[in-house]
Amino acid sequence: MVVRKIVEIDEEKCDGCGLCVPSCAEGAIQIINGKAKLVNDVYCDGLGACLGDCPLDAIRVVEREADEFDEKAVEMHLQTLNQNPDVPQPSTQVKPAPHAGGCPGSAMRMLAPEAQTTTPDTPGMKSALTHWPVQLVLVPPGAPFLKNADLLICADCVPFTVPDFHSKYLAGKALVVGCPKLDDLDYYREKLKAMFAESKPKSLTVLMMEVPCCTGIAHAALEARDIAAPDIPIVVETIMIRGGSVAQEFPPRSKAV
Repeated sequence: MVVRKIVEIDEEKCDGCGLCVPSCAEGAIQIINGKAKLVNDVYCDGLGACLGDCPLDAIRVVEREADEFDEKAVEMHLQTLNQNPDVPQPSTQVKPAPHAGGCPGSAMRMLAPEAQTTTPDTPGMKSALTHWPVQLVLVPPGAPFLKNADLLICADCVPFTVPDFHSKYLAGKALVVGCPKLDDLDYYREKLKAMFAESKPKSLTVLMMEVPCCTGIAHAALEARDIAAPDIPIVVETIMIRGGSVAQEFPPRSKAV
């Protein structure tokens, strides 16, 4: 047992709608007796991809004593779910549908634009980007701007959701971006391992969207960190589509015992 971030469901608020179930790529949430329940602590990675899909705000991420997240157990659990057609399937098992290949995170949403408090020509608005390229597949592991840097690993939809992305997240950081839905996650893991080992960044921050497919970039970064640079702290921040975020800190492995 360890003290870590994990999902908590308020059963009094939950009406059993089930919208959170496909949002959990690990299948950790199921509807049982008309309520959403976390079926086993080992299936929950604590990243909170399910938060934005609960219309009643019945889900939150808390820090408590729990069994450690177990990827092998998740794999076996998903295989079991996939063999049971009567059980709602997590996003990785959803059959293709007309909207963008069946991924719930790709479903179209009409979002009313909010009132702007600034204009594009507001004095003082400047880019905080300090280098090029920024795509993870294009940045060499030993690029000079990565050396001993505060590294920001960003899902490429995030800047379109955060209006003050440059000042809030990018300023003072080296940046690599990618799409865990469209790109090869195995390549991401190997590239990040090489990048961490060669450039030795001071800190790592991962920004991902709340949609389930986006958790891949966080998992790739955490796995690469644990193998290639276990003494580097990492923060994973989940950005909500309609505003707000949830951050989770992963201290150096040597201090996480």
